[in-house]
Amino acid sequence: MARIAGTNLPVNKKIEFALRYIYGVGPTNAKSILITAGVDGNIRAKDLQEDQIQKLNEAVRGHRVEGDLRRDILSNIKRLREIHSYRGIRHERGLPVRGQRTKTNSRTRRGNVRKTVGSGRKSASEKT
Repeated sequence: MARIAGTNLPVNKKIEFALRYIYGVGPTNAKSILITAGVDGNIRAKDLQEDQIQKLNEAVRGHRVEGDLRRDILSNIKRLREIHSYRGIRHERGLPVRGQRTKTNSRTRRGNVRKTVGSGRKSASEKT
């Protein structure tokens, strides 16, 4: 089992796709890491040899991944909140940050809360 950057990689996947399980490594970063390490992307993760795992570890160290990346993102959000920017306020309130509409969509961001208007008129006894 290959362990790179503190993440266990799935053994039956090609290494090009297994690297994407590391937080912060997408398709482009995975290819650049493989080129830097000099490892073929078609090798399965279980077939990697120790020297190849070492090369991949060194290549991944050149990128911001896992804990460092998470810390950077959280500090950026914290900075936006402290300066009370529009994006920071949206983060605080748990609303979409990048200009999406909220009247009909954004269920994942706001939670599945359906705000509906009551139907029909209330009688005089129910109003008080």
